[in-house]
Amino acid sequence: MKLLLVEDSDRLRGTLSRGLAAAGFTVDTAADGVEALSFLAAYEYELIVLDLMLPRLDGLGVLKELPRGGQRPGVIVLSARDAVGDRIQALDTGADDYLVKPFSFDELLARLHALARRPREAQPATLTLGGLSLDPRAREARVDDQVLALTPREFGILSLLLRHRGRAFSRVEILERTAGSDTGTSDRSVEVMVFGLRRKLAAAGLPLLIETRRGAGYIIP
Repeated sequence: MKLLLVEDSDRLRGTLSRGLAAAGFTVDTAADGVEALSFLAAYEYELIVLDLMLPRLDGLGVLKELPRGGQRPGVIVLSARDAVGDRIQALDTGADDYLVKPFSFDELLARLHALARRPREAQPATLTLGGLSLDPRAREARVDDQVLALTPREFGILSLLLRHRGRAFSRVEILERTAGSDTGTSDRSVEVMVFGLRRKLAAAGLPLLIETRRGAGYIIP
């Protein structure tokens, strides 16, 4: 079962990652909310373990970006905030469970297993639009029977725009979602990546899939 662990403490993140991996989870880790969104844009997760007090974008900000309904990940919040109001706010924003730090690792495991057993609304793992299909698990994009040879960043951009069809993303937003903590990359590089992505889509018969909206960014309408 694939799990995203979002925790800014290096020590706790490492300890939890090792423990969860030993318990049979496939674990990706993020140190802040922006990095978490970059993982969520590119990969599918069944579960998220989420701290609230994160740099760059806090846990509530991450929760607000998760889709409501459908095959969304189950989310357990881990937080030192123990006030009832904090719990209510997190649950109202989209969390499924809330565990206060310090906590028992065995209790976290039990809650994760319980959350994984909850029935969730069925939704195909593959994203589709016309002849285009994206399989986030296999990291494969196809137009009809033709496999697109996309770079990881190109796949991340296409997945982001297709998953949030109808919403425009600026260069900065795309960079944050697909590069995470790679702060050495300029947002101008997004233009180059989108150009390459459009060229590959055009060669496969989809020349007009990604539009540019002046002042807003890139969009798949």
